[in-house]
Amino acid sequence: MLAKTYSYGICGLDGYLVTIEVDVSQGLPQTIIVGLPDNAIKESKERLRAAVKNSGFDFPAKRVIINLSPADIKKEGPSFDLAISLAYLAASGQISAKNLEKYVILGEISLEGNIKPINGALTAILSAQDSNFDKILIPYENAKECSIGSKKPIFPVRNISEVVHFINNPDIIEPYKTEEISEKIFETGAYDVDFNEVKGQTHIKRGLEIAAAGNHNALMIGPPGSGKSMLAKRLPTILPDMNFEEILETTKIHSTMGLLKQNQSVMNIRPFRSPHHTTSSIAIAGGGSYPKPGEVTLSHNGVLFLDELPEFNRNVLESLRQPLEDHYVTIARANRTLQFPCKFLLIAAMNPCPCGWFMTPKKTCTCSPKQIQQYLSKISGPLLDRIDLHLEVPSASHHALLSTTPSESSKDIKKRTTMAREIQRMRFKNTPINCNAYMNHRQVKEFCPLSDESKQLLRSAIEELGLSARAYNRIIKVARTIADLEKEKDILPEHVAEAIQYRSLDRNWLG
Repeated sequence: MLAKTYSYGICGLDGYLVTIEVDVSQGLPQTIIVGLPDNAIKESKERLRAAVKNSGFDFPAKRVIINLSPADIKKEGPSFDLAISLAYLAASGQISAKNLEKYVILGEISLEGNIKPINGALTAILSAQDSNFDKILIPYENAKECSIGSKKPIFPVRNISEVVHFINNPDIIEPYKTEEISEKIFETGAYDVDFNEVKGQTHIKRGLEIAAAGNHNALMIGPPGSGKSMLAKRLPTILPDMNFEEILETTKIHSTMGLLKQNQSVMNIRPFRSPHHTTSSIAIAGGGSYPKPGEVTLSHNGVLFLDELPEFNRNVLESLRQPLEDHYVTIARANRTLQFPCKFLLIAAMNPCPCGWFMTPKKTCTCSPKQIQQYLSKISGPLLDRIDLHLEVPSASHHALLSTTPSESSKDIKKRTTMAREIQRMRFKNTPINCNAYMNHRQVKEFCPLSDESKQLLRSAIEELGLSARAYNRIIKVARTIADLEKEKDILPEHVAEAIQYRSLDRNWLG
């Protein structure tokens, strides 16, 4: 006897419909799975046998063929277990097959027949929204996660026996109540760090405020112990809250990668990713035989922090150039091409030389000029051009460290960055972008007119620093953000002058 059920697989960050066909017939007792299953799915036949028996059903000695369609796409993960189990029970005549075509079925099963949570449940739910299915069965632990993105009724279940009883009696389980999209979902909650814990470094805090207000990439350069990592880790506390679309996008990515915490319904705090400098280019940009998102995608709508920037492999750093410019990563393989989103804020930190004390008054640098040049040359000009703000971080003075005067809190800084982002949102409401850093050349000309005095300042900066056309545009974008923070409609010369000083590393360090 033949029976069908339906589920969803994950390819990259998108779901696709999988039809599961099970045929139970007389013959040599064996279970065969076809349709390009991975090892996790191949092993499901052993779980299936134990789970069916431990749920009070029979697993007779017959020939069982399980087909996963479409057959030309590799199926991964244990999320088809429940759908395979129900198709088997229908094919063996133990339950009715007439209602199964109404359901999308997701879930991993344990040996005792319990249904365990899966990765990518939200991705599958979102992909099923335009389908003809009436209802969606999901593991109970995935209910909160899926509720914010589903327009169809979802039914969380705990074990195979409960599912069979529900299919035969559809009224016994109420649809899971959709998560209310209230103000609470946008609250970032209590961070365990705050900018008021950083003593001194007023100039750097100002630079990071500008970075947060316009989503500008920033590079901090300074000696060991000057607070670069400390400052970077506090940047998410001053970023504006995500809107609902950003929350959904971010949650979908982290759900697919299995990074949501238990009982966590949404990612309502912007991601902060800090990979080690030994990380490979595939782990950063994404890829693999069956492409998976990398750190740039896991940082989508959040912050990617690269500490000890010159210590990263040159290939890794160069792999960032296209994501920083296009805000997506294209991974091409022989059998598929996938695109992953990566609108992230890059914050990088580095020492000025291998020993860390070049051009600092407190200690003597022990590096030779050749060592310093080799160290700094690891950062290419094209990559540096894509970083808007270059911040020189000096060692904090003992007066600042011992000061009892409270520093400005993240909450107060965040009010200004949120206000500036709202100005930008209104400015770009008829365009596909939402912040100054994402303006293209045409939009810079439209939204960032300059006075003659400002143009003269820029002309002098180009001649003195040898800036590229890309760096020229980025100075204007930063000036636009500074004007937004000051609630100025026009870009004034002082805004341009401040933006130019954030390119000083072109001359002082890396020129």
